[in-house]
Amino acid sequence: MVADMEKIIPMFRNYFKTAFRTLRANKAYSTIMVAGLAVGIAVCLIIFLFIGYEQSFDDFHHNGARIYRVLTLGQGTPDKPSDPLAGVPFPLPTALENDLKEWTTSGFFMLENIQMMVLNKAGQQEKKFKEKAGIVLVQPSFFSIFDFPWLAGDPSKSLAADHNIVMTKSTAERYFGDWKQAMGQTVKFQNHDLFTVTGIIADPPGNSDFQQMKMIIPYAIAHFQDNKDWWSVDSDHECFILLPGNVSPLTAGKQLAQLSRKYRTADNKNTQVLEPLANVHFNDKSGNYSGRAITRDRIRSLWLIAGFILLIACVNFINISTAQAVNRAKEVGVRKVLGGNRRQLRLQFMLEAFILVVLSVVLALALTSLALAPVCQMLDMPASYKLLRQWPVGYFLMAVTAAVTLLAGFYPALVLSRFNAITALKTKLAERSSSGINLRRGLVVLQFVIAQGLIIGTLLVLRQINYFTHTSMGFDKQALVTVPIPGDSAGLSKSAYIRDQLFKIRGVEKVSFNNTEPATNDNWWTDFKFDHAAKGVGFSSIQRWADENYLSTYGLSLVAGRNLTSTDSIHEFLVNETMVRKLGFSNPHDILNRQIDLWDGRFVGPIVGVVKDFHASSLKDSMAPVFLLNNKRRLNETAIRLDGKDMPATMKAVEKLWSDVYPDFVFEYAFLDDKIANFYKDEARLSLFYKVFASIAIFLSCLGLYGLASFMAAQRIKEVGIRKVLGASVANIIYLFSREFVWLIVIAFVIAAPIAWYFVHQWAQQYVFRLSISPWIFVAGGLGALLIALGTVSFQAFRAAYRNPVRALRSE
Repeated sequence: MVADMEKIIPMFRNYFKTAFRTLRANKAYSTIMVAGLAVGIAVCLIIFLFIGYEQSFDDFHHNGARIYRVLTLGQGTPDKPSDPLAGVPFPLPTALENDLKEWTTSGFFMLENIQMMVLNKAGQQEKKFKEKAGIVLVQPSFFSIFDFPWLAGDPSKSLAADHNIVMTKSTAERYFGDWKQAMGQTVKFQNHDLFTVTGIIADPPGNSDFQQMKMIIPYAIAHFQDNKDWWSVDSDHECFILLPGNVSPLTAGKQLAQLSRKYRTADNKNTQVLEPLANVHFNDKSGNYSGRAITRDRIRSLWLIAGFILLIACVNFINISTAQAVNRAKEVGVRKVLGGNRRQLRLQFMLEAFILVVLSVVLALALTSLALAPVCQMLDMPASYKLLRQWPVGYFLMAVTAAVTLLAGFYPALVLSRFNAITALKTKLAERSSSGINLRRGLVVLQFVIAQGLIIGTLLVLRQINYFTHTSMGFDKQALVTVPIPGDSAGLSKSAYIRDQLFKIRGVEKVSFNNTEPATNDNWWTDFKFDHAAKGVGFSSIQRWADENYLSTYGLSLVAGRNLTSTDSIHEFLVNETMVRKLGFSNPHDILNRQIDLWDGRFVGPIVGVVKDFHASSLKDSMAPVFLLNNKRRLNETAIRLDGKDMPATMKAVEKLWSDVYPDFVFEYAFLDDKIANFYKDEARLSLFYKVFASIAIFLSCLGLYGLASFMAAQRIKEVGIRKVLGASVANIIYLFSREFVWLIVIAFVIAAPIAWYFVHQWAQQYVFRLSISPWIFVAGGLGALLIALGTVSFQAFRAAYRNPVRALRSE
């Protein structure tokens, strides 16, 4: 055994020496191979980190496998099933708590635009905050379902009283300076309710869909506690359950359906279904509290892209290695004459490949470290270099090293070890053997099929996103700003004064008070009775509270009837064209003056007008039935149309007005076009990712072309010299070098175009409103790849064409 080791160690030492000597002698080609592999491996590593981060969301909860979210599934139609809504009817959590006592249930209601104050011991204001999001109402059992570490307080008692509040550590520090001093402190909620801090929890981690959670208050104080309406669904009102260990999801689903049938009316076809917690982060239809969702299809597409880019890098390695084989023929012949066998030669060449791959992995780690911060910012990930120190990264890199060494090194080693010793030493091997040439041609085509597919796909995705952001949604979103006002009676009573003062500010054109803009992701869906019917209409609609200036401020137009009046003594309704069709009318005038009864007589009035269809949510969703009604007690948002000339000065004047009228209220505003753009932030983020990947794919493909072209120029230097002596022009030489690559890229385009069309067509099907796939996208993608590749090859062709033929032929 010792004797064998004494032989093996010098043998491997010799292998390493020879490998390093060979790589040093071919610096240019080694650099190209290492650079290509490093970039490919770095891309794979970044995608691996991103996917690992996305798949880790909320996997830290001890009972995660038994936690479910309740979704509401509408009736839909046979040809278009309804997408499940994250919201649930308001009575559901209490009904679950009462009827299914073995389940652990918690309602979860998300509040927005909440005014908070810190009070001193004398009850006076010390600080004020405006929380756009992060305050949630939950039942005490919430902390029995989810695992959030407690720093202070008792999870079983902290929400026992109605006016207790639990804060996260960072929120407590923001409010009180030191979270340890927060316990027992008093805060004022919406300028009237006082809450006592009774618990502090650690900040939810970045890989949690509850990461925005800042403050938790008791569900029992909610104004909807006595609501018995099983029709209405607010997307901000969710419900989570923890199933007992002896109850299967199938059994639980049947129990939930039975409970739903027990309480809803016969005409209510909505039903509730269970969604595992592990699926919440990947459900972009229903969404989640973090507002960040990525589908499993996108995860799979990212894995494919990572594999394709690594494959392109491996193809570069194989192409350049096999192209150099002719230069190493005599080396192989000498080794075989001296007693080397095929196994030893394959081991030698595999070792060279392994060294290059290890160097590439080291460089890839350096590239990833440099790129991690900007990539994390681009993808909304926590920018931490600890990501690279996680144990799965080590396993991943070892797997990549082994796979790439085998994939990129095996075939070149096989080719080189097969050379006949006598032939290699007696004559120069054929530089253009058909098998080697055809392999390299096939690999170049494969590279550009992938690269052009990514380019065409990226162009089509960008075009769809451009369509989202620039297509009319049925209202005017430009130069319109929304400003919330206090929702209590004192705040709402000043709206008339606010309107009068706003019109005195230069740059303000129109003003409307409402509860939300025409398009939002936070819609309230509800049922109603139509035209004195005893039962509801059987479908859910979106409601909007609006004043008589809503249409003119947002640029909505009437197609029939009249606008709402300013009175609050009677209720009137506007409906959109989709509502008209849903109710069975083809002529919008026929629906006028028919009655709507909302919430069993609470709001009853005639339909006085029909509004031209507008999108009540993003263009990813179908057109929904919408109705608008007037009720001044619910108009807690101001919409201001600006002339767009000097908006900073105008907004400064608006802020001063708010500070004077509502001194205890934190002023904030948002432009409507920014809110609309936020609908597509996930698509925009991933499109940027795809642009980077497409650029890297074309870069790696051209890097391989550059290596092949430079090798071809070196091998054909005498041929070029002879052609120039015989009168060939520079253009002839460039054509000689370029024509084969042009044909290969054209063939790649012919293969890539239908593949790209198929996958992009499948991707676009998820969107109700989408662009048709235009042929010019394919032409632009193919032509762009061709020009970039042609430029890469032409550089080497120019160098060969301008070389002095005398120097090339001098040795002959």
